[in-house]
Formats: sequence, structure tokens, C-alpha cells
Amino acid sequence: MKLIDEFRDPALAQQLVESIRGVATRRWTIMEVCGGQTHGLLRHGIDEELRDVVELLHGPGCPVCVTPTTVIDHAIELALRPGVLLTTFGDMLRVPGKHRSLMQAQAEGANIQMVYSPLDAVKLAQELPSTQVVFFAVGFETTAPATAIAVSQAEALDLPNFSVLTAHVRVEPAMEAIAQAEDCRVNGFLAAGHVCTITGYEQYHKLAQRYRMPIVVTGFEPIDLLVGIYRCLQLLEQGSFDVVNAYTRSVRPAGNLAAQEILQQVFVVADQPWRGLGEVPLGGLILASKFRGFDAVDRFALERTTVAVEDECQSGAVMSGRIRPTQCPHFGSRCTPQSPLGAPMVSTEGACSAYYRYSNLVPLNTSPAS
Repeated sequence: MKLIDEFRDPALAQQLVESIRGVATRRWTIMEVCGGQTHGLLRHGIDEELRDVVELLHGPGCPVCVTPTTVIDHAIELALRPGVLLTTFGDMLRVPGKHRSLMQAQAEGANIQMVYSPLDAVKLAQELPSTQVVFFAVGFETTAPATAIAVSQAEALDLPNFSVLTAHVRVEPAMEAIAQAEDCRVNGFLAAGHVCTITGYEQYHKLAQRYRMPIVVTGFEPIDLLVGIYRCLQLLEQGSFDVVNAYTRSVRPAGNLAAQEILQQVFVVADQPWRGLGEVPLGGLILASKFRGFDAVDRFALERTTVAVEDECQSGAVMSGRIRPTQCPHFGSRCTPQSPLGAPMVSTEGACSAYYRYSNLVPLNTSPAS
């Protein structure tokens, strides 16, 4: 398959591994920001192959994982209200709130429907005029444009029964929060290629220079990841704190200007609480004043989330690179994909899910420990 098979070439991968070993004079620590990158690194055994020359830390790039429990509880509360239909993406259904998940609430009678696009929720609002349809909007800058389009379309259609419960977050502020932490061990970042497809990467230059950390934009296939690691190690060995685009087939310096325009029309940047990381300055998107009538928090008089409450899940330590998933005392015992304590074990982008699925430390197809 074009643009897939050539980025899974075993011979080229082996050449890149040898090049990485050849350029490294010490063991560097690199954080891949995106959960999709984490899954790629573990699925293809890259982390194990390079363990002696590079330590790979897993960053906060899982939007489902960083959604605060209070927001999930708000979604459940709405879904239990008469006359309300809550819609959201499938990977949010099993993420636990404070006491239960959306799926568990659905079993108790909550009115919840999975959708594949925010526009599906707009269509439902058209078809069900007597029902308040709420779209639970989660995701980075990658999915936020689709939510913005849905809100814009709902305004054009004058839909009084459509609203969004917004939990969109921004990647760069989270990277900065990690870089400026006193216990930060990160030497360089692999930036999320899909996010940079929307935002571009020009804004990363200040971040790289301020914290003296090279940033390499990369994709998700094994060759993408190996090239990203190689380029990052090159910069580190040279003492260069530059930004390099190693995902040129998708990412341009300025990003997707049309997507940025719709984001700027519908959303404004704001401080945002992240599950496990606390409040991240300028770390989220909220509806602009013109569209606040579509804000479910205002429409249903919910308490706006200002604090990301910590819980038993060690997600914050995992997503900031302080521990590996296997270092969590609950990993593979009390916390499994069948019975998760938190989102990193549930989401398709979660680091704990990746370790459970691909790591040989926990055999697959075993029953979870009681």
C-alpha cells in the first residue's frame, strides 16, 4: 500500500537502527508525545531494540487519557437527564469517571449513542427536534476542527437542541509543562505528526530554544519513528536545539490554514485542567462568545471544571514520563483493559494499553488477576 508498505521496510529499519547506534555516544532520553507513536514503538519492538542507546518516555499525547474525571461525570449526569441524548466517540465509553464509566451508566439507563463524527450528532439533533443532543467533544487540535465545523453548522441550521461538552486540549502547552518541570529528564521530543498537520511546527522553535531541547516532528510507522529518533539524536549529539520535520508527506511548516481558520472562528484558547497533570496554562479550547449558546456547561448549568482531581490511576506519572506503565503497582493486576483504573489502560492511544498489549512482561490473552 503506497505510503504504508515503504515505511515498514525491515531492511531499511535495520539500517536505521545501525545508524542510530552509530551516532549515539551516550544514552539519551527522548519523549514521544503522541500515544499513537507509543503504540508504534512497542508494536514494532523499537523501544526494546534501542533500549541500550536511547530511553523512550511516553508523553501526554492521549486526549482521552487527559480528560478529567469531572468532565466524564458531567457527561454521565447529562445522559441521565430526561430528554437528553449524549453522543461521543467510542473510545470514551469505557473511560472511568469518579465512580463509573459512560458504558456502565448506559447499562443503568443513561441515553448515550456512539458517533463517528460530530456531524453525526448535528444530524441527530435535526432528526430529533424534541431531544437535547449533546456531543462530548474530546481530542487535540486534530479533531477540534471537526467539532468547530459541527458547531458552525448547528448555528447555520439554527438548532436549539444541539450543544457540545468540550474537552479539547492543545499539545504544545503540555510539552512546555513537562519541559519546565524540576524533575524533567527529557532531552528531546518527538512531536505528534497528526497534530502538526493541523498546527504546523513553526511555534515549536521558541519551545526548543527556551528549554534547550530539539524537537522532531514524526509519523507513526516504524521507519517514521526510527528516522525521528535518528534525527533527534543527531541534534542532541551536535548540541543543536532545532526543530526538524521528519514527516514531510503530511506536515507543512504553517500547517493546515483552513483548519486553523475554523478553529479560530469557533474556539478561543484557555487554561485547561488535564487529568493527571493539573491545570495546564493555555492548554485547552473553549467556545468563543459568539457560540457560547452551544456550550452544554452553560445550557445545563453545570459547574465548570477548574481542577483535575487526582485518583488511584497513576496516569499523571505515566504521561509525564516519571514512571513506565509497568512500574505502576496496579498494572496488569488491579488495572487491566477489562477492568481499568484509568484511561491510559482503556484508550487505543493509552501507554498502559500499549504495554499490556505488546510488552512481553505481561502475556496476552490471560485472565486479569483478581
